[in-house]
Parts: sequence; structure tokens; C-alpha cells
Amino acid sequence: MGLSLSAWLHRKPEVSRPSSSSAFTPLAVPTSSRLTVALNASPVPPEDSRSHWSPVHCSPHFLLSTCKKKVTRLPVELSSDGVRSEMGVNSGLHIWELLWSPDQRGSHAVLGVSLQNCPLQAAGYTVLVGGDAQSWGWELKTNQLWHGGHSLGNYPKTFQRCRSEAPVESKPQTYTSDTEQSDAPLPIPERVLLVLDADAGTLGFVVDGTFLGFAFTDLPHGVKLFPAVSSVRGGASIQLRYLNGATRDPPPLMALCRLSIHQFLGQHGQSKTHKLPLPPLLQNYLTSSY
Repeated sequence: MGLSLSAWLHRKPEVSRPSSSSAFTPLAVPTSSRLTVALNASPVPPEDSRSHWSPVHCSPHFLLSTCKKKVTRLPVELSSDGVRSEMGVNSGLHIWELLWSPDQRGSHAVLGVSLQNCPLQAAGYTVLVGGDAQSWGWELKTNQLWHGGHSLGNYPKTFQRCRSEAPVESKPQTYTSDTEQSDAPLPIPERVLLVLDADAGTLGFVVDGTFLGFAFTDLPHGVKLFPAVSSVRGGASIQLRYLNGATRDPPPLMALCRLSIHQFLGQHGQSKTHKLPLPPLLQNYLTSSY
């Protein structure tokens, strides 16, 4: 079967990935092999306890759903409110999915990670996740990174077309240096993947299928870190789901084979995996995704 699959793949013409209209595609940062495999792997069951918001470490102005996967902020004025996940991690690479509608964010909508004792309620409107030394946050409306109560600049870095060039179709698009960055924040869609590497002490995000690089690289080692959000918007509903993770051990051979096939087929070709000379069980393994 392996020889049959190899022959099938090599006689197929290579399919190039379709161009993306996402504003985040030009900002893509290469991923490590471990992260690439984890992003390509099948998600764990949605019932996984790592998908739960904490009923204890939660502002009283957040209502927790029965399944503990969604929190909804009450319409309380002059209050900033946060919640963190029920389970934290102190080793390994981990990926969570957060769903937060842009229409339900308002100002000071922040997601990131925190230690166990990060403040989760404050008077007035302020950044909670990233507002102290125990948390690191990304403010979605302004794209600012926060830690220790200070803004550390924008994430990701956005670039404009070189001002010295007119937009000519026959010329490739070029981007300027940091000195000519666009000041306009990028609108962040509903779905964001939070990528925490507790071994390396890094935190990054995936938007529109694009890894935007490391937002933070100095997270503490050996202590539990928890996905966390903070909001000031009444009615804001935020869902959490743990997708997958990886240890420092080499990835399984099946995962590497799946990744190799997906990369060969490209995004468009992955919808045709049912034509591969494979039994149904392996075809399902190839098609399962986020």
C-alpha cells in the first residue's frame, strides 16, 4: 500500500495553494516542525477538561455555561472582568481555540495567558490580562501587547506598500521597513488560536490560518500558565476549546505522513483525499481537521 500511495502522489501534478485575500497572509512567520505537526493534527475530543473555563478563577460578572466552555459577561458598567481556564500547563506545546465575535468586544478586549493569581476584576475600564506582572495579553481592538501594565507595542507588525512605488500590476508588491508601518490596527476575526510553548516560554497566535510569530518570548518556566481573557463589554460571549498539544518527543510517524500528504496536496487538494488508494479509516484520519 505504501508503494501504491507513493506512486499515486508522484504522478499527480503539484497543486499550488490558492492565493489568500486575508490581510494576515503577508505577515506569516515560519513555524517550527513541532508546531507545524500540532497545527496539522486532529483535535482532541471537545469534552477535554482543558477546554473548560474556571468556575473559581472568574469574575462574578461572568456567567459560566453548564459545559464550562463559554462565559458571558453581564451588562455591568464601570467594571473590567476576567476569567482564566480551569487547567494550566507548565510544559509542552499547546493550542487553544478562542471564539469571540468582534461585535461583542468593545474596548479593552484582551486574550492571553496568566499565572494562577492574576487579578480578574477591577473598577473602571482597563486591561486586566497584561495589566500586571502575572499576565501577558493581546488587546484585540488596538492590536497592542500588554504586560506589567505597560503597552509593549503592536502585534502583528503591519506593513504598507512602499510609498515610492505606484501600484503597478506588473511589479511585485514590496513592503516597507518598520519606520513606515501602518498605524491602523488589523481587524481580528472571531476565531483566534492561542499557541503556548511552555518549554520555550513563548506565546503566539494564529489568525486566518496564519501564524503571526511570537507575541511574548519571556514567559516564566516551571510554573503553570493559563489561557485568560478580560472584557468590559456587556453580553460578550467567549468560547474556549483545547485543540492539541505536543511534547518534546519526536512526533509519531503517522502524524508526519499526514503532514507530508497535506503539504503535497495543498489546501485545495485536501478535499480530494477520498480518491487516495487508502482504506476508509486512513482517509478519515487525513480529512479530520480543526
